[in-house]
Amino acid sequence: MLTHPQLDPVALSIGPLKVHWYGLMYLVAFIQFWLLGRHRILTHPQFREAGWTVRQLDDLLFYGVLGVVVGGRLGQVLFYEPGYYWEHPLEIVAVWRGGMSFHGGLIGVLIAVWLYARRSARAWIELTDFIAPLVPLGLAAGRIGNFINGELWGRPASASLPWAMVFPWVDDVPRHPSQLYQAGLEGLALFVFLWIYSARPRPRGAVSGVFLIGYGLLRWAAEYFRSPDAGIFGFSYTVSMGQWLSLPMVLLGMILLGTAHRPRS
Repeated sequence: MLTHPQLDPVALSIGPLKVHWYGLMYLVAFIQFWLLGRHRILTHPQFREAGWTVRQLDDLLFYGVLGVVVGGRLGQVLFYEPGYYWEHPLEIVAVWRGGMSFHGGLIGVLIAVWLYARRSARAWIELTDFIAPLVPLGLAAGRIGNFINGELWGRPASASLPWAMVFPWVDDVPRHPSQLYQAGLEGLALFVFLWIYSARPRPRGAVSGVFLIGYGLLRWAAEYFRSPDAGIFGFSYTVSMGQWLSLPMVLLGMILLGTAHRPRS
C-alpha cells in the first residue's frame, strides 16, 4: 500500500509570483497539441493535400486555449460545484487551484472551433476531425495535475492492491489512484488508438465520432474507481456526474460514426 507523496502544488516561487504544477500541466497539454499537429501537417500527405498550414494550427490553438480555459472552468462551476461557487463567486477565476471540467472544456472548444470555422474556409467537422487525436495526451497531463494537487481521489480499494494509495488529508483508507487510471485510459490509451486510426484517410466525422465514443466509454469505466461528485444531480454511487455527462458524448459519437460510414447513393 502506498501513500500519496503530498507534493507541493506550487512548482516555482519567485517573490509574489507562484507557478503551479496544475498550470504547468495545461502548458504541457497545449505544447504537445501544437507539436503533434505540426508533425501531422508536415509529414502526412493527406493534410498537406487538404491545404493545412502551421499558421492555421497556430490560430486553431489560440481559439482552443480560450475554449478549454473558459469552458472548463464554467463547466466545473455549473456541473459539479454550483452551490460552492454561488457562495464564493470570486474563486471562479482561481483556475490555478484546480477544478476544470473536461465536459465543459469540450463544449468550450467546440464553440471556439465553430467560431474559427466561420472565419476560415474549413468545415467545423473537418476541424474537429483534425484536433481529436491531438487532445488525449493533453488530458493525460491534466490528470497528472489532478494527482499532484491531490484532488479527485479514488474510491476505497483493498489494502492488498499493490498500488492502493492513502490520501492522508482525506482519511487513512486505501484508495484507487483514479487520477492515474484516467491519465492512462482517457489519455495514453485513447491517444494511441486515435493516432493509429486517423493515420489513414477516414470519412468526414469518423475520427470525431471515435473520439467521443472512446472518451465517453473510458470515462464511464474510470468513474467506477473515482469518488463520485455530487454535481447538479446530487450525490450518487450508481451513476456519477461524469457518467451522466459522458452518455450524450457516446450517443453523439455513434451518430457521427454511423453518418460518416453511411452508404452514399
